[in-house]
Amino acid sequence: MSEDPHPSTHPPLPPTTEDDRVSWLRLLRSHRVGPATFLRLLGEHGSADSALAALPEVARAAGVKDYTPCPEAVAMGELRAAKAAGAQMICMGEPGYPADLQQIPDAPPLLWAIGDPDILKRPMIALVGARNASSLGLRMARALAADLAAEGLVVVSGLARGIDTAAHTATRETGTVAIMAGGVDVMYPAENARLAEDIAKTGLRLSEQPMGMAPQARHFPRRNRIISGISKAVVVVEAAAKSGSLITARMALDQGREVLAVPGHPFDARAAGCNMLIRDGALLVRRAADVTEALPAAPRPAAAQAEMPLAPTAPALPAPPAAPPRDSRSLHDTALLHSRILDRLGPSPLAEDQLIRDLAVPANAVTPVLTDLELDGRIRRQPGGLLSRV
Repeated sequence: MSEDPHPSTHPPLPPTTEDDRVSWLRLLRSHRVGPATFLRLLGEHGSADSALAALPEVARAAGVKDYTPCPEAVAMGELRAAKAAGAQMICMGEPGYPADLQQIPDAPPLLWAIGDPDILKRPMIALVGARNASSLGLRMARALAADLAAEGLVVVSGLARGIDTAAHTATRETGTVAIMAGGVDVMYPAENARLAEDIAKTGLRLSEQPMGMAPQARHFPRRNRIISGISKAVVVVEAAAKSGSLITARMALDQGREVLAVPGHPFDARAAGCNMLIRDGALLVRRAADVTEALPAAPRPAAAQAEMPLAPTAPALPAPPAAPPRDSRSLHDTALLHSRILDRLGPSPLAEDQLIRDLAVPANAVTPVLTDLELDGRIRRQPGGLLSRV
């Protein structure tokens, strides 16, 4: 049973009863049945029940012997897990299914959602980028996300570390959509568990994977097609020359979405992918207005009346606890701080006080580490209290 890359463009009739939903779930969770095969089988046999009955013979014709569809007990177990997690099933063809996502060739037949599904009725913009983002990249992501939200747009991202986290954090109060690579009830990465819980209160967590599924490497490209497919446009803030963000950008182009990118320093590997996209025709982004001007003219929800500054000031951080004496820091702690500092610095100079604020670490703990890195030739001090990575 091979996947047909061009299934019928007509959306299937959605399930109308609980039994129908069980059948949809069984068909989709059956071995070697992906979104395209699911839609083809539904089109050929008229219903999920009929497709399930025909599936063993279809498999036999494809050279697969002793084929058994997904057992009903497995589907019922997933439904129970969804109910326990507060997840809602959204099936293709239902009014709540995202209209833009339904237009892509390999749209997921069903989605699990935790949070406010009404947010899917609003226009969405994807904001993606590097996991090991620089301080400048994180600040840009926060500012762009906040300003786009003020324009009435919903920011979509993948809940990963770095740029994704910054985009979700800046918009969790106004509503954001997190597309997850694993089950919608599986918090990944673990450090974003609190953020994921907050997103479910005002926005939405969304996944096509079975409940309880731990994310695997092969799931992320599949997740990325939903990020781009659900959005009007994809904005790449920072990305290496070979990265998941560029995969998302390529998928967006294949889906007919607008692709935009934030330029970066030519010597910073984290900006190489964005610079390549701009070279190849992606629109250059300096501020949120560059994104909104690139969107097709369409009515959007009214933005907040109060004007927001272009780069809103980050909320004041709580006073950090007193730092331990320098010699009490373990080698592991010091190495971790080295890594965090180098991750946030690039060829473009950054003010030392801004770096310390981004790290949320006491200045008297950061300063000696900066000196160590400078003596090692890893960073360079420049006039005006600026730092850059060598």
